[in-house]
Amino acid sequence: MFKNVALSSVALLAFANASTAQMNKITFTEYDLPNGLHVILHEDHKTPIVTVSVLYHVGSKNEDPKRTGFAHFFEHLMFEGSENMGRGEYMKLIESNGGNLNANTSFDRTYYYEVLPSNQLELALWMESERMLHAKIDDKGIETQRGVVKEEKKLRLDNQPYGSILQEMYSHAYKVHPYSWVPIGSAQYIDMATMEEFLDFYKTFYVPNNATLTIAGDIDQKQAKEWVSKYYSEIPKSLRLIPRPKVVEPEQKAEVRDTVWDNIQLPAVVMGYHIPGEADPDFYAVSLLNQLLSQGESSRLQKEVKDKQQKSLYVGSFAIPTEDPGIAMMFGIVNMGVSPADLEAAIDVEIDKVKKDLISEEEFQKLKNQAENDFIGSNSTMEGIAESLANYKVYYGDANLINTELDRYLKVTREDIKRVANKYFTKQNRVVLYYLPKEQ
Repeated sequence: MFKNVALSSVALLAFANASTAQMNKITFTEYDLPNGLHVILHEDHKTPIVTVSVLYHVGSKNEDPKRTGFAHFFEHLMFEGSENMGRGEYMKLIESNGGNLNANTSFDRTYYYEVLPSNQLELALWMESERMLHAKIDDKGIETQRGVVKEEKKLRLDNQPYGSILQEMYSHAYKVHPYSWVPIGSAQYIDMATMEEFLDFYKTFYVPNNATLTIAGDIDQKQAKEWVSKYYSEIPKSLRLIPRPKVVEPEQKAEVRDTVWDNIQLPAVVMGYHIPGEADPDFYAVSLLNQLLSQGESSRLQKEVKDKQQKSLYVGSFAIPTEDPGIAMMFGIVNMGVSPADLEAAIDVEIDKVKKDLISEEEFQKLKNQAENDFIGSNSTMEGIAESLANYKVYYGDANLINTELDRYLKVTREDIKRVANKYFTKQNRVVLYYLPKEQ
């Protein structure tokens, strides 16, 4: 635990940062094009750069159970070029103009962004419009990306120690909801898919009325609006119904336990607790509870289980934000001579402490300081601001949470943390997996 003087210093720094953030409210303009594309503009002239992002409201949960991996596959396929852009030129164009780019796929979204010198804004807008309207979907690109995705799965999951943790956890935790498979999906299903299925997915989800375009940085809003109209207003609105899973995962009534045999040297314990979706008020208290347990060297699991008892080489706890009710996970690798059961019991003791007693005022102040610093840090760059604005609009229906969401964390009380620990961190509401070496 921090000494009082150290904690006071942290508190003062956080307060100063928070005050600065409040003085510099993030202003933005948002509007819809007639085709349904939602546009968000944030003007900031501190540095001559601009971030352009497009969030498509499609993730792995929108997939056909017999075609898992489509959302992630399309993240790769969308860099193959377009009718007006040669194969492989997407990255070259951005990088040759002094920029960088990336994309990611989750359970709930597929997100693309470019960061460029601000005098290249029109280039980025044209390129994203090409992706939305004229993406190159052909046999050559599909076969190329099939190989890329397979190699990524081998590298990140199949050949990575403990790499299957998310896949195993979610498949055990969900029986009816599509979170039961993870975004990496199945290479087998991608191999089985036909050209017609790929085109159908593109025409269903990569449409303006399923997208949010965000521009943040050194821009002139009038000029930006003109370019948005020029490149996006003629893209037709889709008349297809965009599939949104409405299935609700039933309440788990009994603990789920299993053993996973993996190519590892040391056993591990993985626990997963069902928690609310990220827009639920309880999610904020759950997030702070996970910070209490494992964020920083003075957190409870780090200090007690890892350092004092030396039951683990690593132990962590984190709430995974998802649109629908999700999972808070705990993961620990056992120390030499320690059994998985010993590590599980030690973690349970720390959870039970939170259930029984209110956390100290000192710990609580530290959590609020962490929440402030994390929140401010996440919105300290144009990339972070663009992503936050898009996320808040899509998942919460309110982009202005970029200025007000911190208040939701600061309204959480010590009693709330104790309450959510008792409500969600129960044995009947969890999955426990023991990862054991195959050689055993």
